[in-house]
Amino acid sequence: LQVQNDHGDATSDLNRRMQFQNKLAGVCEEMCKEVGAYPKCTQCPKFVEPDSTPGVMTWDELLEHMDNLVNWGQDQVKGWHKQASALQVQNDHGDATSDLNRRMQFQNKL
Repeated sequence: LQVQNDHGDATSDLNRRMQFQNKLAGVCEEMCKEVGAYPKCTQCPKFVEPDSTPGVMTWDELLEHMDNLVNWGQDQVKGWHKQASALQVQNDHGDATSDLNRRMQFQNKL
């Protein structure tokens, strides 16, 4: 191996090392599965344990989901307000004669 003095070469070296380590992470997980250590695989880099309750929502997951719903609902209401405001402005600038005709038709029906 050659010692690299240039900062650009050091960055490139670091990127290569990260790529190599990421490749090993997949191999490490497969190896743990083969020897029966999976999912208690504490030696693998960046190991993410699989969901311990698949298909079942835990209290923490439910609370997170409810927070997401609140945020989504607030965004929806904001969008509706914008849409209603745009329609009001559009109607304010609309054809006054057409509006008057519709009102007369409605009143005549009564």
